[in-house]
Amino acid sequence: MKIVFFGSPEAALPSLSGLLAAGHSLDLVITQPDRPAGRGKILTASPVKRFALGKKIPVLQPEKIRKAPEVLERLAVLRPDVQVVVAYGQLIPDSILYLPPHRTLNVHFSLLPKYRGASPVAWSILCGETRTGVTIIELNEKMDEGDILAQTETEIRPEENARELESRLAVLGAGLLLSTLDGLPSPLRRPQDHRLASYAPKLKKEDGRLDWSLSAREISRRVRALTPWPSAFSRLRSRQVKVVEGRMLAPQDPLPRPGGTILDISREGILVQCGQGSYLITKVQPENRNPMTAHEYSLGARLKAGDCFEA
Repeated sequence: MKIVFFGSPEAALPSLSGLLAAGHSLDLVITQPDRPAGRGKILTASPVKRFALGKKIPVLQPEKIRKAPEVLERLAVLRPDVQVVVAYGQLIPDSILYLPPHRTLNVHFSLLPKYRGASPVAWSILCGETRTGVTIIELNEKMDEGDILAQTETEIRPEENARELESRLAVLGAGLLLSTLDGLPSPLRRPQDHRLASYAPKLKKEDGRLDWSLSAREISRRVRALTPWPSAFSRLRSRQVKVVEGRMLAPQDPLPRPGGTILDISREGILVQCGQGSYLITKVQPENRNPMTAHEYSLGARLKAGDCFEA
């Protein structure tokens, strides 16, 4: 089948490589423009672009696809049978969505209609879901509201962070995409029940700030959900510290100490008082430094019990 692929991050690669391995014809990849990345702000290509160039697949990178008529012109010449979108990162205009005979399919990392939007994996963890999944929909003019063509479920593991969960969903989604394409032109479909919809808006850097008055369970969810972006962080002695890994301890009655108070420091990590229960930080990333164990950080920063993360 002749396919044009839209995608940008690493999570799109299992679907892209799966399409090639299955013998489909990839005539064009459309991805986000190169962006500054890392401490040096070096202009960096998306993982999808790097993969496509390695396979000698032509690449387009419109800054704003809704204002790039040359994309539609290119697609009209290529005449793909179907288009596939996996975490592309831009809203695609109707003129492009409806161009191929089999329209445009999207691999979405949630059980739609739950968690429509840009950050479904993170919000599934933030909201305490125990199960999630992947949905293949036919895109329409409304965000993530198209008919469902296929869906599969999986558990969210107790200590799994968003990066780990998204990696698993990406592989599940690739398999589900291939079986859906095999069912064209007449796959089973069902409209979404919009009454059951929930939303997963794009996360902002400030969303990573930890509020230690929350319970240890909620702190754990935030650390897991916000890894790798935007990362959970707090401030200690006026410097920002990212909380990379940790775990909540058994819930207990709150102690008469403010949330954020360091209760104990050991080789296991830094034990912090929460609004209810306590949270053991095991790995951190201090400002402008590489990740390290919480114990290593405590030694260098000369932390002691009684020190307090800022509220």
